[in-house]
Amino acid sequence: MKILLTHGYFLEEDAKEKSIMRPYPTLGLLYVSGYLKNKGVEHDVFDTTFSSTDLLRKHIKNTRPNVIAFYTNLMTKVKVIEFIRFIRNNENLKETKIVLGGPDITYNKNNYLKTGADYLIIGEGEETFCELVTALKSNSSVGEIGGLAYIEEGELTVNAPRVKMKELENLPLPNRSAYPIHKYLETWKTYHGESALNISTQRGCPYTCKWCSTAVYGQSYRRRSAISVVEELQLLIKEYNPDTFWFVDDVFTVSHKWLEEFHQEILASGIKIKYECITRAERMNDKVIQWLKETGCFRVWIGAESGSQKVIDAMDRRVKVSQVKDMLIRTKAAGISTGTFIMVGYPGETLQDIHTTARYLESSLPDYFTITKSYPIKGTRLYDDIESEITKQPDWFTSTDREIDFKRPYSDRFYDLAVRYIHNRVQVKRNELTGQPNWKAKTKVMVSKLGLQLLAI
Repeated sequence: MKILLTHGYFLEEDAKEKSIMRPYPTLGLLYVSGYLKNKGVEHDVFDTTFSSTDLLRKHIKNTRPNVIAFYTNLMTKVKVIEFIRFIRNNENLKETKIVLGGPDITYNKNNYLKTGADYLIIGEGEETFCELVTALKSNSSVGEIGGLAYIEEGELTVNAPRVKMKELENLPLPNRSAYPIHKYLETWKTYHGESALNISTQRGCPYTCKWCSTAVYGQSYRRRSAISVVEELQLLIKEYNPDTFWFVDDVFTVSHKWLEEFHQEILASGIKIKYECITRAERMNDKVIQWLKETGCFRVWIGAESGSQKVIDAMDRRVKVSQVKDMLIRTKAAGISTGTFIMVGYPGETLQDIHTTARYLESSLPDYFTITKSYPIKGTRLYDDIESEITKQPDWFTSTDREIDFKRPYSDRFYDLAVRYIHNRVQVKRNELTGQPNWKAKTKVMVSKLGLQLLAI
């Protein structure tokens, strides 16, 4: 049986991603590959990142896989649908079984199956996909395979949920040898001066933020031992020697017990690494900052989302804005670069809340911050809250949840201007601290502030 694993992220075909140039290997797909390899299941992997749509089409036509599996998320959804249609319209591929997995699958089962997919993997994919290809190879029933959805006798069939893996320790490492890792490292080095590689230590998130999707790993917390993570770091240093690492975990410092063990194992191993990670303010303190610094952390992204406590509470973030601000300041004072994330346009947010967010960023002054207009992902509590107020629901097959819009107090132009206004205010503060000329930035603040006031009328 010919099995092909692939995805739909094409760096050269995405203008926004080309402007950023920060590609990472798709760990979820490589974990599935590593699991199959460990079980002795032969398969092929096609990494699309540095390839093209035409080359993947040619590869599929030439190899004619019996099973092709696509990792699918919001970024790659439309491209994956294009490939499903390409396969379904090719006479020589009519017997090919199409399998989809990833975070966008769980709450869009009917649409993906209607598009032409044969099987959907709901949740963690390693065990489910391995059991599926084994059943297909022996032409046996798939009815008992947990975490699988498909059409049977014209009806959507969803098998019992897959029981989440409790022991991640026994999970084989991602099969990075299936990807041209050197291309990722070279790209980072060329565009950012340092190479970077991603690594995962945990699955799931125990928190309840309304806008966040937990479609794959669920609201849980499962983690590999600190010693196994350090052993993987040692392997990656030996094999690839990246300049920096990116820990993809949702809340890297969620367990202080684990972090202390990680600190001990790093120091005992003697390895020197540089890494960045994401966490939450209430899982930070002076001891945690010290552990991070001593293990090589050079940047921490501490989630904020808003400077308004009212908006934070509406998101069910369960953290105090003052706490986030304090941790950003204290972390930066300890010599670790800081970053944070901001949303505008969340339900209930007012112009005053946007002013409050700008003041919050001025006072905490993280080294980096991103601002996005909030959007509802299907399956989240935010989507449930605003579903009856959706004003823009584009064609599902040619769009993503990012394009859904709902009734808000202000116009799209208002939120675009709000993003510029916040950026301008922070720039004024930076200029003041560094002694840079400030009249242009101050002028931009005044103009954008006046624009917001006019648009808010």
